Amino acid sequence: MGLPPKAPDQSGNWKIPRALQQQVRPPGMAENGLARPDRVLTLESMNPCVKKVEYAVRGPIVARAVQLEKELQQGVKKPFTEVIRGNIGDAQAMGQKPITFFRQVSALCMYPELLGDPNFPEDAKQKAQRLLAACGGRSIGAYSASPGIELIRQDVARFIEHRDGGIPCNPDNVFLSTGASDAIVTVLKLLVSGEGRSRTGVMLPIPQYPLYSAALAELNAVQINYYLDEENCWALDVGELKRTLRQARDHCQPRALCIINPGNPTGQVQSRRCIEEVIHFAWEERLFLLADEVYQDNIYAEGSQFHSFKKVLFEMGPKYSESVELASFHSISKGYMGECGFRAGYMEVINMEPAVQQQLTKLVSVRLCPPVTGQILLDMVVNRPQPGDPSYQQFCQEKEVVLSTLAKKARLTQEAFRQSPGIHCNPVQGAMYAFPRIQLPPRAVQEAKAQGQAPDMFFCLKLLEETGICVVPGSGFGQKEGTFHFRMTILPPLEKLEILLQKLSQFHAKFTQEYS
Repeated sequence: MGLPPKAPDQSGNWKIPRALQQQVRPPGMAENGLARPDRVLTLESMNPCVKKVEYAVRGPIVARAVQLEKELQQGVKKPFTEVIRGNIGDAQAMGQKPITFFRQVSALCMYPELLGDPNFPEDAKQKAQRLLAACGGRSIGAYSASPGIELIRQDVARFIEHRDGGIPCNPDNVFLSTGASDAIVTVLKLLVSGEGRSRTGVMLPIPQYPLYSAALAELNAVQINYYLDEENCWALDVGELKRTLRQARDHCQPRALCIINPGNPTGQVQSRRCIEEVIHFAWEERLFLLADEVYQDNIYAEGSQFHSFKKVLFEMGPKYSESVELASFHSISKGYMGECGFRAGYMEVINMEPAVQQQLTKLVSVRLCPPVTGQILLDMVVNRPQPGDPSYQQFCQEKEVVLSTLAKKARLTQEAFRQSPGIHCNPVQGAMYAFPRIQLPPRAVQEAKAQGQAPDMFFCLKLLEETGICVVPGSGFGQKEGTFHFRMTILPPLEKLEILLQKLSQFHAKFTQEYS
């Protein structure tokens, strides 16, 4: 193919067309003939803290699962017919049905013309009208106040008071957020400061939910690992907290202690005595407490009970309740709700210095406001149908079905792994996950290291390629040196969960034989 024809300019000179100039211009040469400088943003020039961020729950193994799903759709033959996602706590993606009342009120707020539709119950219409009246222009398309709609913050405060047996809650201490994650990162931003040995250190449970390690890496803070006791059902040991804190003070300034209760990824539920010991430790060592309580509705094991950190703090008396700084978090993404996509949650702060709380308000203002659709649904979670309301019976039935099914899945999971040689799984007391420990043959460990992979990542990738089961390696959450785990959610439908557990156990036996 020849060159495109040239055309004369106004002075009669022949010019190469602009499109062709761009094609034949030497690499690195700008239009004016000068050398083009390197890109402003490169891996070398970008924020080095961002490069340290890792988030295993949506990491490379999940990217491969997505690729396998596309290949199956294209007719590529695999040893399996579908990918079973056991990697993330996304209830509705796993087939859990939304609570009818929540969606009815959401629909009415989204499209108020439906308020005249006789198919919607009266209590849903009243709820929608009340919420719309609290929105700018009576529309959920309007911005809200940055900490959240005042009416909804008042409802959250009443919910917390009722949950904690009447302990007062000031709505001014409640901040609505884009899921609990957004609130957690916001508080960490307030806490992090310093350089060198004065850098802020935050104590994290290991295993931990990788949001925390990712946020600390991005903020250039110091992650202080304390290990949960796997041999004692992932219990928290204050002796371990003391040991870790003592070592950390040699290289950073520990300022905060994070607790996840019920546990993610470990599924344990803390006893009241344990919470009291943690609060005393935080008081004694002057640490800011971060209580991640998003799984508070998910309690399955007999004898286990959720105790909020705020309730225990106030019942321990003024010595603690008037001095220990606490931020606690909740979300509509988990529990029996499973409304992950609405991105809504809240945070309550206790004993935060008023001047700092003003800075917190400023910080949330920069992001304008949480999604109003999420705030609306959050209000339904904290202000539910009551006895006598038209929707009460259906709401209770749907909630009970979700929670009882999850409890059944928790028992099924731990029993299946209990019968699998080489797999050890603690009881799933709460939350939505199991975190089994797996024995891997030395030859498999050597092969993984030769390929530059963590041994449990090597195992999980092989599992995915041969069975279509997607779980997350324990190395993405943290684990004791020399141990190997994976996290899997218990959310798949019962029939799929049974298949997942059976295939996983069979694969582990085959894998062990292959590399022994």
